[in-house]
Amino acid sequence: MAVTFWCRALASIAAIIVLLAGPADAMLDNRKTPEPGRPMRLVRVPFAAVPGWAADDHRKALPALAEACRSGQVKGGTRLGGLRAKIKTGLEEACRALAALGPLNAVTRPTAKRYFEQQFAAHRVETDTPAGFLTGYYVPELEGSLSRQGPYTVPVLGRPDDLVDLVDPALRASANDRISAARRKADGSLTPYFNRAEIEDGALAGRGLELLFLRNPVDLFFMQVQGSGRIRLPGGEIIKLGYAGKSGHPYTSIGGVLVTDGVYSKDEMSLAVLRSYLEAEPARGRKLMQRNQSYVFFKRQSGPTSQGPIGASGAPLTTGRSLAVDTAYHMLGVPIFVVSDDLKHHGEAGFRRLMIAQDVGSAIKGPVRGDIFWGMGAGAEQIAGETKHAGRFFVLLPRSAARGAP
Repeated sequence: MAVTFWCRALASIAAIIVLLAGPADAMLDNRKTPEPGRPMRLVRVPFAAVPGWAADDHRKALPALAEACRSGQVKGGTRLGGLRAKIKTGLEEACRALAALGPLNAVTRPTAKRYFEQQFAAHRVETDTPAGFLTGYYVPELEGSLSRQGPYTVPVLGRPDDLVDLVDPALRASANDRISAARRKADGSLTPYFNRAEIEDGALAGRGLELLFLRNPVDLFFMQVQGSGRIRLPGGEIIKLGYAGKSGHPYTSIGGVLVTDGVYSKDEMSLAVLRSYLEAEPARGRKLMQRNQSYVFFKRQSGPTSQGPIGASGAPLTTGRSLAVDTAYHMLGVPIFVVSDDLKHHGEAGFRRLMIAQDVGSAIKGPVRGDIFWGMGAGAEQIAGETKHAGRFFVLLPRSAARGAP
């Protein structure tokens, strides 16, 4: 059984240039333009054909699924057509069955495995490329201050009140090739929002948007790429920051820029290497960071400091079990079994793990493109910075949706 989705070719660079220079009406029309993308086929397979399925501890995916059930925000899957409604209904049924299991800490390993096999059907994701790509992300832990003082001079900005999303934030990866947010002017018209260089040069100064201050502009840049942060104040208090919006300009990987420019090879590039390059010569680093015109705004988040950040699904992320995906192809809340022969973690012979689609990212684009949430702090940063491996997806669709698929 298979479901096939065909997508339009990539928009031309010329069209993007017109959009950047064009009037507000062009930007609004752009919201209705079908996103470009790759074809995807979902081929139903038995669980026995999913590499590593039997060996995984499925209990560890239950908390992430439970958080997704609590949030109830089943978004995405714009290319799934009529299947989206069936998946949503099926997930609601699976959530009720999960609640019937009782306390998650009492669920046994066989019971968890049986639950997923009874509620879902496995589908191998096939595309026009031989393998997908996996990266990792984390929550930076940084030092900061609520006021500009001493070494704390780099402002972290909250969302401006004149920022207007042109695309659902949960679908921002599909809109990364065009303007996805705009600035509402005093007369009500829209214009492209300020880019990174303009904001760093003071375009938003004097508006009281500063949430707090960091020591290092590179720390801010990395936190913007990750989309969240934990900031320790001088008195020891920890403030959790989460994604509140972006300026709407396309995201550019500056690590990719260095690879394209021949400064480093793909194998040499990592977060640690990139940080060293940026900090070695601050002026050079600032110029490179501004090649990424996208600028992320933050908001304070409540909840226990040990709890993961809130993902695009509206649920806290679970270390090692939450996955950021392209919501053009996948719906948030859906379980996805991720397979990578090259990614080895804690002595595992390859990465084979049941995860829950709970987040998105501007650079996470494609049917087999995943970003693994590795947790918080320096250890998670190291793992995330080294995660750049080929991978495969097996999507678990609710059985009622799978039965209805053509």
